[in-house]
Amino acid sequence: MVPANVSGDLSSEMEVDAFRRLFPLRYLERFLLDSIRPDARPLGRARDTSMALGAVASADGSALVKIGCTTMLAAIKMEVMTPSKESPDEGSIAVEFYMPPICSPHVRPGRPAKEAPVVSKQLSDTILSSGMINLKEQCLVSGKAAWMAYLDIYCLDADGSLFDAALLSAVAAFSHLRIPVVSLNEDGRVVVVSEENEERKSGKEPVNKG
Repeated sequence: MVPANVSGDLSSEMEVDAFRRLFPLRYLERFLLDSIRPDARPLGRARDTSMALGAVASADGSALVKIGCTTMLAAIKMEVMTPSKESPDEGSIAVEFYMPPICSPHVRPGRPAKEAPVVSKQLSDTILSSGMINLKEQCLVSGKAAWMAYLDIYCLDADGSLFDAALLSAVAAFSHLRIPVVSLNEDGRVVVVSEENEERKSGKEPVNKG
């Protein structure tokens, strides 16, 4: 048999949740009158923030970031590309933001979240316009080879402040970024080399190893 106090607590929680869903404005107004948030934080206090670098071992740079309960996983993969004719001495960045169904009950399988493309665009615009990444430094051989940085951000828990958490995870992932070593192959193309192959190479210096 369920103890009476436990049963009462569950009943109270269900009533509060029902009231929040039916009357969201009145629900929030009750907290504003006491100058606190629904999670008991004062209005002026930020949510706790945590960060873990290197969360994805297979990525060239990655980070796991939490702001409150909102959780973002960012991973960067670097690939060699041929730069565009308009910008022969610049690399490029591609940003994708994902909201799988696991992140929120409002995201349904098979139906992409409407917030995802909006956040993707905001992230891309902010990163490129801020100057935090110098695209010219991504150039390997002018007109022939440059870095393409694929930044993928996965929302694991959507509990507000999506853009803030996503941007923080992107900055953290870039701070953890380790540029792969590249070299020229027999055809004169710039290719990424693994550490094992790099140690075996003789007579060919890596293009970008300082």
